[in-house]
Amino acid sequence: MIKQIVLNGRTISYDLERKNVKNLNLRIKPDQSVFVSANHLVAEATIEDFLTSKSEYILKALDHYEEQQKYIPKPKEYVDGECFRILGHELRLKVSSASKNEAFSDGVFIHLNVKDTTNYDIKKRTMDKWIKQQCQITLQEVCTSVYPKFQKYEVDFPELRFRNMVSRWGSCQPKRKVLTFNIALIEAPLSCIEYVVVHEFTHFLQPNHSRKFYQTLAMFMPDWKERKALLGKIYPHAL
Repeated sequence: MIKQIVLNGRTISYDLERKNVKNLNLRIKPDQSVFVSANHLVAEATIEDFLTSKSEYILKALDHYEEQQKYIPKPKEYVDGECFRILGHELRLKVSSASKNEAFSDGVFIHLNVKDTTNYDIKKRTMDKWIKQQCQITLQEVCTSVYPKFQKYEVDFPELRFRNMVSRWGSCQPKRKVLTFNIALIEAPLSCIEYVVVHEFTHFLQPNHSRKFYQTLAMFMPDWKERKALLGKIYPHAL
């Protein structure tokens, strides 16, 4: 049942569900929908008092999710002039008809050559393949550059894996000697990529995020906070 309440001058809609629960429960989803569950015996006035007492939390959560929506990238259409971010730079797409499906960049444009320029799936697969290749090449180079700092501490060069990740830039599996990176990391400036790589390598020495971990991270990269802040400023929707 959809209800409304005014909190600090703002009209908020919420979905009230009556169920066999002891306590009043409040849930706010990233799509800014508000859900309340309450026992059948709880009066609506009590529910409204409950929501009023939580007004600061509710409004703050709604504002947070509204701000996040601004940074969620729109689905790509793979058409001429569309922008793709590579290593912190905006490159425009040029789509052309060709006998072979391939993509490459001249530093200004990304050239997407496909057999059928009207076929969305072919264009997406071709671009996804190229973007993943760029990520693999760049991360391999950065990891190779960073590794000597950790080799002194008897860290073996890890297996590198790449995949799409929702809310993490990378992960480390110390026992399996594996580093996994988010393919979307190729969008970030090189200084930010270096930060993520050093962060994950540090986990081979300090598996958790303890004070010792951050002390070790600072030893390898004294300006890690500035790099992390830049990454967070560009991509506030990610961790």
